[in-house]
Amino acid sequence: QVQLVESGGGLVQAGDSLRLSCRASGRTSSTNTMGWFRQAPGKEREFVATISRSGGSTSYADSVKGRFTISRDNAENTMYLQMNSLKPEDTAVYYCAAALGVGLRLGPGQYSYWGQGTQVTVSS
Repeated sequence: QVQLVESGGGLVQAGDSLRLSCRASGRTSSTNTMGWFRQAPGKEREFVATISRSGGSTSYADSVKGRFTISRDNAENTMYLQMNSLKPEDTAVYYCAAALGVGLRLGPGQYSYWGQGTQVTVSS
Protein backbone atom coordinates (compact mmCIF):
# COMPACT_ATOMS: atom_id res chain seq x y z
CA GLN A 1 0.00 0.00 0.00
CA VAL A 2 0.99 3.60 -0.58
CA GLN A 3 -0.22 6.52 1.50
CA LEU A 4 -0.31 10.04 0.06
CA VAL A 5 -0.67 13.19 2.14
CA GLU A 6 -1.15 16.61 0.58
CA SER A 7 -0.32 19.92 2.23
CA GLY A 8 0.10 23.57 1.34
CA GLY A 9 -3.44 24.59 0.47
CA GLY A 10 -5.02 27.77 1.76
CA LEU A 11 -6.86 31.00 1.03
CA VAL A 12 -5.11 33.44 -1.28
CA GLN A 13 -5.97 36.36 -3.51
CA ALA A 14 -6.04 36.33 -7.28
CA GLY A 15 -2.52 36.68 -8.66
CA ASP A 16 -0.88 35.06 -5.63
CA SER A 17 1.12 31.85 -5.56
CA LEU A 18 0.93 28.61 -3.59
CA ARG A 19 3.02 25.47 -3.51
CA LEU A 20 1.32 22.17 -2.81
CA SER A 21 3.24 19.16 -1.54
CA CYS A 22 2.36 15.48 -1.66
CA ARG A 23 4.38 13.15 0.52
CA ALA A 24 4.26 9.43 -0.18
CA SER A 25 4.91 6.66 2.32
CA GLY A 26 4.66 2.89 2.38
CA ARG A 27 5.58 0.88 -0.72
CA THR A 28 6.71 3.91 -2.70
CA SER A 29 8.98 1.76 -4.86
CA SER A 30 5.85 0.40 -6.54
CA THR A 31 4.70 3.79 -7.78
CA ASN A 32 5.77 5.42 -11.00
CA THR A 33 3.77 8.19 -12.64
CA MET A 34 2.19 10.71 -10.29
CA GLY A 35 -0.33 13.43 -10.88
CA TRP A 36 -2.43 16.26 -9.50
CA PHE A 37 -6.18 16.52 -9.93
CA ARG A 38 -8.72 18.99 -8.62
CA GLN A 39 -12.42 19.04 -7.92
CA ALA A 40 -14.57 22.12 -7.53
CA PRO A 41 -18.01 22.00 -5.86
CA GLY A 42 -20.58 20.45 -8.17
CA LYS A 43 -17.99 19.48 -10.76
CA GLU A 44 -16.19 16.30 -11.70
CA ARG A 45 -12.60 15.67 -10.70
CA GLU A 46 -10.34 17.06 -13.41
CA PHE A 47 -6.75 16.51 -14.46
CA VAL A 48 -4.23 19.23 -13.60
CA ALA A 49 -0.75 17.83 -14.22
CA THR A 50 1.22 14.59 -14.38
CA ILE A 51 4.89 13.70 -14.06
CA SER A 52 6.93 10.62 -14.89
CA ARG A 53 8.91 8.75 -12.27
CA SER A 54 12.18 10.37 -13.32
CA GLY A 55 10.58 13.80 -13.53
CA GLY A 56 11.80 14.15 -17.07
CA SER A 57 8.34 14.14 -18.64
CA THR A 58 5.38 16.26 -17.65
CA SER A 59 1.98 17.22 -19.02
CA TYR A 60 -0.50 19.91 -18.02
CA ALA A 61 -4.12 20.77 -18.51
CA ASP A 62 -4.54 23.71 -20.89
CA SER A 63 -6.16 25.74 -18.11
CA VAL A 64 -2.99 25.72 -15.99
CA LYS A 65 -0.26 25.54 -18.63
CA GLY A 66 2.28 28.30 -18.14
CA ARG A 67 1.10 29.01 -14.58
CA PHE A 68 1.56 25.71 -12.74
CA THR A 69 4.71 23.58 -12.50
CA ILE A 70 4.78 19.97 -11.34
CA SER A 71 7.98 18.47 -9.92
CA ARG A 72 9.10 15.64 -7.67
CA ASP A 73 11.95 14.75 -5.34
CA ASN A 74 12.20 10.97 -5.28
CA ALA A 75 14.80 11.01 -2.52
CA GLU A 76 12.18 12.70 -0.31
CA ASN A 77 9.22 10.76 -1.77
CA THR A 78 7.55 14.10 -2.37
CA MET A 79 5.79 15.67 -5.34
CA TYR A 80 5.08 19.38 -5.68
CA LEU A 81 2.74 21.67 -7.57
CA GLN A 82 3.90 25.27 -7.82
CA MET A 83 0.90 27.42 -8.65
CA ASN A 84 1.48 30.98 -9.82
CA SER A 85 -0.89 33.69 -11.04
CA LEU A 86 -3.79 31.98 -9.32
CA LYS A 87 -7.31 32.74 -10.51
CA PRO A 88 -10.67 32.36 -8.74
CA GLU A 89 -11.48 29.51 -11.13
CA ASP A 90 -8.55 27.56 -9.64
CA THR A 91 -10.55 27.21 -6.43
CA ALA A 92 -10.98 23.50 -5.70
CA VAL A 93 -9.86 20.62 -3.56
CA TYR A 94 -6.54 19.44 -4.97
CA TYR A 95 -5.67 15.75 -4.87
CA CYS A 96 -2.40 13.99 -5.55
CA ALA A 97 -2.38 10.53 -7.06
CA ALA A 98 0.10 7.77 -7.81
CA ALA A 99 0.00 5.13 -10.52
CA LEU A 100 1.60 1.71 -10.64
CA GLY A 101 2.35 1.91 -14.33
CA VAL A 102 4.69 4.05 -16.36
CA GLY A 103 3.82 6.73 -18.88
CA LEU A 104 2.04 10.01 -18.37
CA ARG A 105 -1.59 9.51 -17.33
CA LEU A 106 -4.40 12.04 -17.60
CA GLY A 107 -7.38 10.02 -16.43
CA PRO A 108 -8.26 9.57 -12.75
CA GLY A 109 -9.08 5.93 -13.41
CA GLN A 110 -5.45 5.31 -14.31
CA TYR A 111 -4.25 6.00 -10.77
CA SER A 112 -4.24 3.50 -7.93
CA TYR A 113 -3.58 5.68 -4.88
CA TRP A 114 -5.05 9.00 -3.80
CA GLY A 115 -4.47 11.53 -1.06
CA GLN A 116 -7.23 13.06 1.04
CA GLY A 117 -7.05 16.42 -0.72
CA THR A 118 -6.14 19.96 0.27
CA GLN A 119 -8.40 22.99 -0.23
CA VAL A 120 -7.23 25.88 -2.38
CA THR A 121 -9.42 28.97 -2.38
CA VAL A 122 -8.63 31.98 -4.55
CA SER A 123 -10.54 35.16 -3.88
CA SER A 124 -11.07 37.85 -6.50
